[in-house]
Amino acid sequence: MKRLYFLIISLSATSVFSQTLTDGLMMPKKSLCTGFLYNVDQWKNYWEGTLKRDNQNIGTITTQSIMWMGTYGLTDKINLIAMAPYIKTSASGGTMSGMVGIQDLTVGAKYKFFKQKFGSGTFKTFVLGTFSTPLTHYTPDFLPLSIGLASTNFGGRFTGNYQMDNGFYINASTGYTWRSNVTLDRPSYFTDNTFYESNKVHMYNLFDYNIDFGYHKNALQLVLNYMQLNTLGGGDIRRQDMPFVSNQMNFSKVAALVMYYLPKPMGLAVRASTSYIVAGRNVGQATSIMGGLLYTINFSKAP
Repeated sequence: MKRLYFLIISLSATSVFSQTLTDGLMMPKKSLCTGFLYNVDQWKNYWEGTLKRDNQNIGTITTQSIMWMGTYGLTDKINLIAMAPYIKTSASGGTMSGMVGIQDLTVGAKYKFFKQKFGSGTFKTFVLGTFSTPLTHYTPDFLPLSIGLASTNFGGRFTGNYQMDNGFYINASTGYTWRSNVTLDRPSYFTDNTFYESNKVHMYNLFDYNIDFGYHKNALQLVLNYMQLNTLGGGDIRRQDMPFVSNQMNFSKVAALVMYYLPKPMGLAVRASTSYIVAGRNVGQATSIMGGLLYTINFSKAP
């Protein structure tokens, strides 16, 4: 529930100028884009399995985060990406206290392996590998107020991008994520109608895809995005129970984004986005608003 897939959700809103793992853009060689993004995410209604409902015992769940991110052009065909969020959760009702802390470090490498002019545009393809792991010993066993799921993940992704000469483009990306088991701070647990005398929880892998329709020319980029994420296994939240770390958590999400490089100071960009989960399973129907500043530095020697 809350934004349990903070990594995937926050990245798949499709930032710009190669600020995400799913876009079809690259930072030039010896260029670094870095900055901080603030996000607030809220939901009251959620899906308990396929049943949509609310829960007045917890009221509205709010997740706030500040995420550092950076993208560096190792070459014109290889980008290195890193990010880490600081997250705070809270509930408007009941007696449950929220959690706060640094979540996971994510690092990735994106490789542009094909580029070809077709008609009035250019088609490019990319492959990407990612690794993420918790930076702190937070507990995943307090959903929906945990700040994350505490698994170590490996991901692979393929992206295709067709950019027209007039600035409009379409971008499609699909990814698969392998997740490690999670360790709980208790000796046993019950899920999937089975009692387990163990503190180890099997985490099912993830599959997702994104489709973007956008405009990118000069200092401006506008994006409309659709994302679907599926957990490849797991049970549902039991009636009147808390969610569990290995529940099947699926969602469909729409998002819009704008990013603009200011005339002065040179290299400073403003980014804003919003997203809404339109359908799901064992997740909250969250509305998110994000904004932040990014700064690009070119380390190339002057001619």
